[in-house]
Amino acid sequence: MSQSLVARSLKKMQGLWIKSSQHPRPLDAAALQKIREQLRECARGAGGEVSARQRARRLGESYLKLDAAGRCAFLRLIATEFGPDPAKVAAAHAHYQDVLGTPEQWNAEARLWSALRSPRTRILTQFNALPQGVRFLVDLRVDLLCFVQEDPELASLDRELEHSLAIWFDVGFLELRRITWHSPAALLEKLIQYEAVHTIHSWTDLKNRLDSDRRCYGFFHPRMPDEPLIFVEVALTDHLADNVQTLLDEHAPVFDTRSADTAIFYSISNTQHGLRGVSFGNFLLKRVIEDLQRDFPQLKHFSTLSPLPLLRRWADKTPEAWQQAFQPANLARISKLAQCPPDVAGMQALLADPIWMTNTRLSRALQTPLTRMAAHYLLSASAGEKRLHDPVARFHLGNGARVERLNFLADTSAKGLQQSFGMMVNYLYKPDDIEENVERLLSTGKIAASSSVRMFNAEDKGR
Repeated sequence: MSQSLVARSLKKMQGLWIKSSQHPRPLDAAALQKIREQLRECARGAGGEVSARQRARRLGESYLKLDAAGRCAFLRLIATEFGPDPAKVAAAHAHYQDVLGTPEQWNAEARLWSALRSPRTRILTQFNALPQGVRFLVDLRVDLLCFVQEDPELASLDRELEHSLAIWFDVGFLELRRITWHSPAALLEKLIQYEAVHTIHSWTDLKNRLDSDRRCYGFFHPRMPDEPLIFVEVALTDHLADNVQTLLDEHAPVFDTRSADTAIFYSISNTQHGLRGVSFGNFLLKRVIEDLQRDFPQLKHFSTLSPLPLLRRWADKTPEAWQQAFQPANLARISKLAQCPPDVAGMQALLADPIWMTNTRLSRALQTPLTRMAAHYLLSASAGEKRLHDPVARFHLGNGARVERLNFLADTSAKGLQQSFGMMVNYLYKPDDIEENVERLLSTGKIAASSSVRMFNAEDKGR
């Protein structure tokens, strides 16, 4: 078959792929049996490359036409009927144990590895070969992550798909690309759609974030060239930014980048839920820092202005957090200013209504206890097994940053107040300290933090 014929065939497949999800339908017993037979053909790998792609195309179209229950049954079929053969695995493992320490060990190891490689992986790999195959698998995992919460038997398929995606989306295959106001409109629309930290409200807002004193970078995969996998927004300044309102002010004058000595990473957004567990954010930041240093050699400081997305949720479930943060003197002063009960319930009721921000004296009275609460949350709260409670903190501290400064009323948007009482944090990346910070965190659990932050943490004061 000629290359031109193959290309035309694949183009036709791509068109069918896109149209096939318009009318979802249930999966009856006859259709399920037909899919089972198609999966067996895929698992056997019969025929040549074109046959394999056609089989995968038919399966993909069948999947996309199904309703949620049908898709769950489809995935359950792959998970439960196309795993490794237990007898082959047991035999290969026994042989491997028998020949350990002999020249035959390496052949036995290869045999064991082959036995453990399930038909599920072969099926998934055939999808990957389609024109829209990578996109299909990423979206399929979104479904899988939803279904696995109710059906634990899907976990094995999810682990295999996550492992395969981690290989296919290895950072070595990704392209770092700067996104500007002159990038294609479709890509700019996706920035607006995917922004997960600070909502982009308009095209004017977006243009401000892409101005000459800003930078936006994304990682792209060659099989998904128009889809940013993750992107970061950067502001070039001459100081450590302490609130996002100023950074996002559309009417603020454009900063002269010749005076810039600080890069502020103020938004990092993962765009593909199907790639959960596939980490490349740390590589993104390192590559962006290298790019910025090349364009602006005078830059000396690299910091974030980051949210505390679970602070309020954690506080509402942790009564002692309020008791540690709001000491008797704080309670007395705030109660007098706000005319509310001088107890935890009074503070919670007061902070439930954002009207408190409009009272300057009351805001000042709340600053110390809320900063104290945020410090305790970041430096002492855990989610079990020495795991930091805050996901953003896990990311930055795990990559060698330190908690540099806590910022009161740094995000006064409805989302910022709901998540963290408006608190934000600067994580500072000092290249000379990154390795030591990571090693200390892994070996002792000690979090790198400035003295100004530690002074607000009750547990640090007791040491």
